[in-house]
Amino acid sequence: MKKSYKVCTLPGDGIGPEVIAEGKKVLAAVGARAGVEFICEDALIGGAAIDACADPLPEATLAAAQASDAVLLASVGGPKWDSTDPDAPRPEQGLLRIRKALGLYTNLRPVKIYDALAGASTLKPEVIKGVDMVLVRELTGGIYFGSHERFYDEQGAGANGEAGQRAVDVMEYHEYEVERIARQAFEAARKRRGKVTSVDKRNVLETSRMWREIVHRVHDEEYADVELEDLLVDNTAMQLINRPADFDVVVTENMFGDILSDEAAQITGSLGMLASASLGDGVSLFEPSAGSAPDIAGQGIANPLAQILSVAMMLTYAFDMTKEAAWIEAAVERVLNEGWRTRDIADSDTPAEKIVGTADMGDKVVAALA
Repeated sequence: MKKSYKVCTLPGDGIGPEVIAEGKKVLAAVGARAGVEFICEDALIGGAAIDACADPLPEATLAAAQASDAVLLASVGGPKWDSTDPDAPRPEQGLLRIRKALGLYTNLRPVKIYDALAGASTLKPEVIKGVDMVLVRELTGGIYFGSHERFYDEQGAGANGEAGQRAVDVMEYHEYEVERIARQAFEAARKRRGKVTSVDKRNVLETSRMWREIVHRVHDEEYADVELEDLLVDNTAMQLINRPADFDVVVTENMFGDILSDEAAQITGSLGMLASASLGDGVSLFEPSAGSAPDIAGQGIANPLAQILSVAMMLTYAFDMTKEAAWIEAAVERVLNEGWRTRDIADSDTPAEKIVGTADMGDKVVAALA
């Protein structure tokens, strides 16, 4: 009997429906080759869900996600749903809520330089040569999920002692949250080059002092075979540019990880090439790192490779199909080495006949799988 997996697919907004179609196309091709059936069922999230039912994460979507073996997300958001009304629903609320509901406390974002695209980076070739790191970001704690308050007409909060506004955002972490993300990082390092860089702001923040203490305890008791270094977050921001190839696994808290993962992603020169995985103890979620790009939605020119590489991560982390994931990664690299480009990763030397659209790029990857 053929093995089957149920995948909840969330096309989202902007270019989301276009790129997720290519991800599903590649997934079907892998399934046909591996003798595995992937049953994909679309559901609403983000702006599309707000338009349909005024809720960025409908109960039906959450139920479908919880009943699936994995979730494949495209992207959410766009200026259509921007509002100054604090009570208006926002697409990003759907993403935060599904992460929380599924208990997705770990985000993995690989950052790898493809030789064929090395020229797209703004850094010198000798600096980025050999860059291959994974950023491990704690996803459900910290300041994003702490309490947020704003006070108005508070005496002394304005200029010259007058009444004004005061805002408070609380950063909070529990011991178990740090322990479990540290283990994820050390486990990842054992499968890679055996080094973890733990990032904090120990010289200022009490949460960071606790973070470093717990990371070291977990390391010393369970992962002494893994190399561990500590870096302050501001120094890390510099070193990612100065010596990016020295990093293997980087682990940090939610807000620091949000900022540093985008910085590391830019080393590659294109967000359109970067996938990510959000993991917990149950159903996992996989998505590209780039946004919904509403300015090019519907034009058939979006780069689907990050979405396709998210499928590869899904095969690895949700289904333990590492061999099949490697098929996809090799196919993507083969297509790039053959010179095929979408508009965002083309340069002045790319022949016009080598610049393809979204669907054509997906077809090239499927062909390379064979």
